[in-house]
Amino acid sequence: MDEREALARLAESVPAAGDDCAVVGDRVLTTDMLHETTDFPAGVDRYTAGWRSVAASLSDVAAMGADAEAAVAAYGAPAFDPDEVAEFVRGAREVCEAVDAEYVGGDLDHHDEFTVATTALGKTDDPIRRGGANRGDAVCVTGTLGRSAAALRAFEAGDADRGNDLFRFTPRVAAGVALAPYATAMMDSSDGLARSLHQLVDASDVSDLGMDITESYIPVDDAVTDLFDGAEARREAALFFGEDFELVFTLPSDAVEAAKEASPTPFSVVGNVTWDGVRMDGDPLSDRGYEHGG
Repeated sequence: MDEREALARLAESVPAAGDDCAVVGDRVLTTDMLHETTDFPAGVDRYTAGWRSVAASLSDVAAMGADAEAAVAAYGAPAFDPDEVAEFVRGAREVCEAVDAEYVGGDLDHHDEFTVATTALGKTDDPIRRGGANRGDAVCVTGTLGRSAAALRAFEAGDADRGNDLFRFTPRVAAGVALAPYATAMMDSSDGLARSLHQLVDASDVSDLGMDITESYIPVDDAVTDLFDGAEARREAALFFGEDFELVFTLPSDAVEAAKEASPTPFSVVGNVTWDGVRMDGDPLSDRGYEHGG
């Protein structure tokens, strides 16, 4: 079975699962695992690996509208190079500092491939979940999309400096906190925009809920324009590649302007919550995106 089917089956025995983080009292908690063969293309340096690994978990905290507090990482590799480990920790520590959290340590272990498991902790009295979208809400996304797809293209072209730069993203913790008073549903875009929209619809208790987005409203990263030729390739990078870790959220249409003033990160309104499935420009939008471990 794939990751989504496995998670669906686990949900039957772990009912608290299903959002970007588990909610435990006034804390949110999340964990992630990244592998060299699936998550770190050739050319990724250890500083970027430390930054990105911890940032992925901090992004889950952001998606719950929570303040990030702390993160840990377990580092597994066939051998321990002191300089590589130091660079990894520096990246992990500095991404935590970027969101006013603290990197508090982790674990080292031998593994047959470079593998990282991270955990992040946040705090909120009112977490934003995936299942609260209502018909008429605006559908929004922070920042730009396609950055990670562009990073992979840069790595493939041998431009490791640009690839590493694009691969390091700042988790949208501050934006998540600022948007929390307005958002009705929220998650991060690690699986891609298209799949995120389907997940938000599936999480809702409203029958026949849908979303309709406009392709021309999707905020495509400039690097996608630079590194991909043709409209179809750029569309694929922005809609389906995933791993951009932006916030995808809904909020009442009359709250858009107030939310834009509150958010430190610009966001785009890409469509509306409607009915009868997920669509783009009126046509069905396939439920396709990043497969973890694929």
